[in-house]
Amino acid sequence: MDISDLKKGKRGAIAKAISIVENNPSEAKKLLKKIYKETGNASIIGITGPAGAGKSSLINKTSIALKKLHTKPAILAIDPTSHVTGGAILGDRVRMTESTDSGTYIRSIASRGATGAVSRSLRNSIRILEYAGFNPIIIESVGAGQTEVEISNIADVTVVVFNPNTGDSIQTIKAGLTEIGDIYIVNKSDLDGANQLFDAIREYIGSTNLNPVFLKTSVKKNSGISEFAKTLKEMMTTKNKHKHDKDMVRLETELKDIILNNMSEKIEVMLSSDKTFSKYLKKIQSKQMDPFEAADKITKSLVK
Repeated sequence: MDISDLKKGKRGAIAKAISIVENNPSEAKKLLKKIYKETGNASIIGITGPAGAGKSSLINKTSIALKKLHTKPAILAIDPTSHVTGGAILGDRVRMTESTDSGTYIRSIASRGATGAVSRSLRNSIRILEYAGFNPIIIESVGAGQTEVEISNIADVTVVVFNPNTGDSIQTIKAGLTEIGDIYIVNKSDLDGANQLFDAIREYIGSTNLNPVFLKTSVKKNSGISEFAKTLKEMMTTKNKHKHDKDMVRLETELKDIILNNMSEKIEVMLSSDKTFSKYLKKIQSKQMDPFEAADKITKSLVK
C-alpha cells in the first residue's frame, strides 16, 4: 500500500492499514517494515473499567477537551468479538460521533477472545496511528477480565472508570483493578451514591505505590472533563521521562511473543506431518505409554 497517504493522516489509508494489520499477516509485515522507524513516539492512554461505566461518552468528551489542549488524539476501542460476523461490535462508536467530527480518529478492533492476539493487533494498530501523527492514542477496553491487565502493560497512563450504578462497585474494584490505575474516575458523578463510591475507592486504593489521582466526572453535566484532560496531559509529560525504559521492556516482551508464536505455528505444521508424533500418539491411546513420556520423546525428536 502507498504509505504517503498514511503519513498525511488520511482516514481511508489509516483504515486500510489497520485492516491489513488485523487480517493479513504477510502484508502487515511489509507495512510495518516501512513505518517502524517512525513509531514509538506517542503517549498511550489505556481506559478501562466495568461495562456500563460510561467510558465511551467520557472518552468522546475528553478527546474534544484534549484537542483544545493542542494534542491530536486517536481512539482504539477493543470490543468483545461479535460472534455473528467475527468483527467488532460497533454500538459504542455511535456515541462518539461528536469527537469524530472534531478530527479524532476512532476505530474498533475485535478482541477475538485471545489475549496474545489483542496485543499483536493492538501494538501494530498503535504504530499505524503514531506514523499518521496522532498523539495521544487512547485505548478503550470494554472491561472483560484479562484485557485490562494486558492494556496496562501496553499503556503509559492507565485510567480506571467506575460509576455508582455498577452496584457491586467495591467488589469490582477489588477484582484486580486496584494495582493498575494511574487515575481512578467516578463517572456519572451526578447520580446518587457517587460521593460514597468516590470516598470508598479513595479509601480502598489509597496511597498504593502508584500514588494515583482520583477524579469525579459527569458527561451529562459536563463537569470534571477538562480537569481530567489536563491531568492526562500533565501525566503524559511526566511519564514521558520514563517511557524509554518502559518501551525497552515492552519491545523485549513483544520480540519473545513473536518468536514463541512463530515457533508454535512451525511446530503445529511439523506435528501434523510428523511420523514420530503419530507413532507416540498411538502408544498413549493404547495405554502403552503415558502422555508425559511421549511428549518428552516427541520434543527431543523435534529439537535436534
